[in-house]
Amino acid sequence: MHLHTLDTDKNEPLRNDIRLLGRILGDTVREQEGDAVFTIVERVRQTAVRFARDNDPAARAELAALLDPLPRDTTQAVVRAFSYFLQLANIAEDEHHIRRRRAHDLAGSPPREGSLIFALDSLAAAQVSPDTIADFFAHALVAPVLTAHPTEVQRQSLIRNHRDIARLLEQRERLQMTPEEEAENDWALSTAILTLWQSRMLRPVRLKVIDEVKNGISYFNETFFTELPRLYIQATQQLQKRYPEKVWALPPFFRVGSWIGGDRDGNPFVTADILREALRLQSAAALNHYLAEVHELGGELPLSNLLIQVTPELLALAEHSTDQSPQRADEPYRRALSGIYARLAATARFLDGIEPVRHEIGSAEPYATPDALRADLKVLANSLKLNGSARLAGGRLRRLLRAVQVFGFHLAPIDLRQNSDVHARTVAELLAQAGRCPDYEALAEERRIELLIEEIATPRPLYSPYLDYSEESRGELAIFFAARELRQKYGNAALPNCIISKTDGVSDLLELALLLKEAGLLLPGEKPRLDVNIIPLFETIEDLQKSAATMAGIFTLPAYRTLIAGRGDEHEVMLGYSDSNKDGGFLTSGWELYKAEIELARVFQQHGVRLRLFHGRGGSVGRGGGPSYHAILAQPAGAVSGQIRLTEQGEVISTKYGNPDTGRRNLEVLLAATLEASLTDHENQIEPAQPFHAVMDDLSTRAFNAYRGLVYETPGFTTYFRQSTVVSEIASLNIGSRPASRKASDRIEDLRAIPWVFSWAQCRLMLPGWFGFGSAVEGYLANNPDGLATLRRMLKSWPFFRTLLSNMDMVLAKTDLAIASRYAELVADVELRERIFSRIKAEWELTRRHLLAIEERDELLADNPMLLNSLKLRAPYMDPLNHLQVELLKRHRAGDTDERIARGIHLTINGIASGLRNSG
Repeated sequence: MHLHTLDTDKNEPLRNDIRLLGRILGDTVREQEGDAVFTIVERVRQTAVRFARDNDPAARAELAALLDPLPRDTTQAVVRAFSYFLQLANIAEDEHHIRRRRAHDLAGSPPREGSLIFALDSLAAAQVSPDTIADFFAHALVAPVLTAHPTEVQRQSLIRNHRDIARLLEQRERLQMTPEEEAENDWALSTAILTLWQSRMLRPVRLKVIDEVKNGISYFNETFFTELPRLYIQATQQLQKRYPEKVWALPPFFRVGSWIGGDRDGNPFVTADILREALRLQSAAALNHYLAEVHELGGELPLSNLLIQVTPELLALAEHSTDQSPQRADEPYRRALSGIYARLAATARFLDGIEPVRHEIGSAEPYATPDALRADLKVLANSLKLNGSARLAGGRLRRLLRAVQVFGFHLAPIDLRQNSDVHARTVAELLAQAGRCPDYEALAEERRIELLIEEIATPRPLYSPYLDYSEESRGELAIFFAARELRQKYGNAALPNCIISKTDGVSDLLELALLLKEAGLLLPGEKPRLDVNIIPLFETIEDLQKSAATMAGIFTLPAYRTLIAGRGDEHEVMLGYSDSNKDGGFLTSGWELYKAEIELARVFQQHGVRLRLFHGRGGSVGRGGGPSYHAILAQPAGAVSGQIRLTEQGEVISTKYGNPDTGRRNLEVLLAATLEASLTDHENQIEPAQPFHAVMDDLSTRAFNAYRGLVYETPGFTTYFRQSTVVSEIASLNIGSRPASRKASDRIEDLRAIPWVFSWAQCRLMLPGWFGFGSAVEGYLANNPDGLATLRRMLKSWPFFRTLLSNMDMVLAKTDLAIASRYAELVADVELRERIFSRIKAEWELTRRHLLAIEERDELLADNPMLLNSLKLRAPYMDPLNHLQVELLKRHRAGDTDERIARGIHLTINGIASGLRNSG
């Protein structure tokens, strides 16, 4: 397989890598499947390239003639060949990005946008003082949160294989190889690609929650254990260099969180036992990392006190060590480390029931807390610094000290999440069984609030082990009881947050507070204490519009306000990008989120509470995705204020954090953007944004009407969606533990946002990322003669609008109406098909025309040539997959029960997702 031509010389190394990988893949296909299959693959590729390059109808007809009569086994081989080529292209592109960044840094070029140096330069230009920056870090929290949403189509075994291939490509780039070494590298690449070809692309069974937990942990082993401590060290060094008059000792402000094992919203498989096992596995991963690092330190510090001085504290640590070998009598650091290792081994056994790979010398007491471990490690660091060995304290030991501070014995804080309706049913049952209220759910909101406040204030529990509860209520209470137990075992940082999905009123927060009281996580009394954060999640357009009023209502309740005062007058609010988009469309979702942040910031300031926003962003633009740096800077002024959490979902996790170099870059981007957004008025830099709000209100109303008019008000649209996309087939694809719908229903309202967006991506329409914008601008310009000039000013001046249009530019470029029309042919009702597809096509053309007019460009992605070239490269390899997917869907839906048909559909889903690099 070969490369479709790219244009620019700076992409020559990328072209070379893809040629190399494509050639090896082609050789592998020929060797494994035979010349006949290889010839078909090459003919399909060449024809698809011609079709993509020239849009030649004859080439399309030829492509159909090649693909339609393929035998079923040959079809699978073709699908796998094109899918694997796209995966290999992804690897080559990622390595090329790393190569370009390194070349940029080595050349001494100006700092990259999104780098920490760039952010500090921006602060200096804005005359932000060192004291202000120090105050930022004192109160900062930056936390990407890994979730198990089912959009990662790649199996972990394939991701590991991809890492091997990336490592081999990196060797070719960074090392000057002898001919023998290059031949060895070629052989290793061929072996890795052969392994890829002979590995199963699809999972035979649906992932279990614990599988997802293990997948999440793998990114700590691959990236976070090494790169997060390095980020702290890098930030400290840059601050110290720039502001030497201050001593910079950064607190653990940057953490990686997780929902995996704690998110039970719509996932019946997340139970109290699963939560226990998730934390046990996380803890085991952290302790195994510390054990390995301490062992390595023992090899790095064979320092003899015959030659050096040590502190009395280090000597005491060595004397109390379990290692009394005469061979190490003069090596106090190694003896001290042996003692630390023995205590860590005991901790691992006590907390997690695991045996270290290397057995310790002697036996010791486990560490009670991570701080106790850090205290021992600090003894080593201080002794080295005070006795002429500071450089030896600055490498592995420094990183380990930071790792223990950040990861503790729990690895990552797990958020608990549940739907407000489930909380309400559980509270209703507790109240009814205790004889307190026979029908809580029938009460008006005011009466609910009154009753809940009374119950939260009393130390008398509602729950009794002697009463019989429904299975749902028993499961919910078990989670909270387990959370209290696990916090005592692993520390409070292990389970700090409880999130309420579908929050639409004050009682939703109080219901969770009552459940926490029943579990001992909220203690009533004269000085009531709340032990975890209660976090409302506002998701629909209506709930976003009511969010500020809901928080104002809860803050006016003295009992709740007292609880928040006890938590440092901080409160977190989560905003849902995915469901608000599905509910109201791309433009309205973005605008209502923006306005909600402004109103929430105002309410919080009025009540003297620090606001922390948690952004529930997906991987695709239709679910709030897009570049993190610009997304953070596009927040309204005052909405970040040093604290931000955001979800990292599905395939985005492996893309961002599967490679250590890329992972560190993405962590740095989050920090740099948070710094800039918090300490500079980025929003009003060119001109005030406030006058543009009325324009956005106008555009949003029109876009909302267009989107709702199509999706929710057009007769037959649900039928069109289900017949023209692979949504039903995605539901049976084994890519996650959670069901695709919240309830057994065909309604779009009940479908999760992930398969909604995933389905539109597969048929190359990307509708959730752009639909409604064209109609909105058309109507606005009709009523505003100078409207185009205003929209152009908004683009140049307002980061929010610029980011909105940039993301839409990307998804429009990924859209292919010719491919999408083939999926429309799957709709049995010809009148329905033509009526709806013609509307979609007209809206896309209108949106494209107005976007380009506002941007003053002739082509989509004109300012992003790298992405444009990437899409041009991928198109010829995705088009055959889309063609085959349509043909396989026809056969499957006509009643063909051959398992190769279903497997072929799932293989094409996997391949197209790889090509788009956005699933859901």
